[in-house]
Amino acid sequence: VQLQASGGGLVQAAGSLRLSCAASGSTFSTYNLGWFRQAPGKEREFVAAIDWTSIRIVYADSVKGRFTISRDNAKNTVYLQMNRLKPEDTAVYYCAADRSYVAIQRYYDVDYWGKGTQVTVSS
Repeated sequence: VQLQASGGGLVQAAGSLRLSCAASGSTFSTYNLGWFRQAPGKEREFVAAIDWTSIRIVYADSVKGRFTISRDNAKNTVYLQMNRLKPEDTAVYYCAADRSYVAIQRYYDVDYWGKGTQVTVSS
């Protein structure tokens, strides 16, 4: 599966952004999907994941209550709605796909990555 993230940009603290990740391939609905981010000089970190049924969803503690992951299988797209953004959310955001719901939460296990999209939150 090929993934392409979009929707990043510059936003003031407390603002909102919605990231999208479009996927190619007819098997999109069978993949678990996730979002990760990487700030300069830091390791890539898990942000959120959603399983192929949309029943299981998990968030990193740092974004819980502010970010929402969702998917639209008819559009082969996964979204990340980011509200109440903070300067520490500044990073390159990557979408990911994997057959395993466990692996989609660990950057070193993910099978498929999209190119990142930059999110910058100014204070």
